[in-house]
Amino acid sequence: MLKIQRPLAIAGTLVVAGSLAACGHNRPAPAPQYSGGYSGSYQAAPVYPNNPQGTEYGRVSNIEVLQGRSQGTSGAGAVIGAVVGGVLGNQIGKGSGRAAATGVGVVGGALAGNAIEGRNNAQEVQGYRISVQLDQGGYRVYDVPHPGDLRIGDRVRLYNGQLSRL
Repeated sequence: MLKIQRPLAIAGTLVVAGSLAACGHNRPAPAPQYSGGYSGSYQAAPVYPNNPQGTEYGRVSNIEVLQGRSQGTSGAGAVIGAVVGGVLGNQIGKGSGRAAATGVGVVGGALAGNAIEGRNNAQEVQGYRISVQLDQGGYRVYDVPHPGDLRIGDRVRLYNGQLSRL
């Protein structure tokens, strides 16, 4: 009778692991969106004596580095963890205690595998926050992926949500 129980326990472990993996989502976390109208490159702009409508001038007062973490998991870590946990749990106890240990091993292994995969797949997301002090007073703040060649103190033109170095 022991010869039949072991394959059934392993098959049951695989079915439970597959069911747990199907419950998780496998969509990656959305990448953070940067706002603030970054034009991609800074171009020298002529100084106009009369400001066209919507054009503002100022000076870069601060550039901050923004950092965050984006995580995405595929579910493979949970499946592998569930299988390993089920196999290890199956080695413990006898009779109904073995079945309970297998179930706890599957669940614990799935949770641990998912956590390990999430930690290993974490990605650093980096951006910059550029603060501009306007000539007429006030501030504008732009979150951009790269500051380009802008430095604190540079004169800039703001037109249509885009920065241009003067």
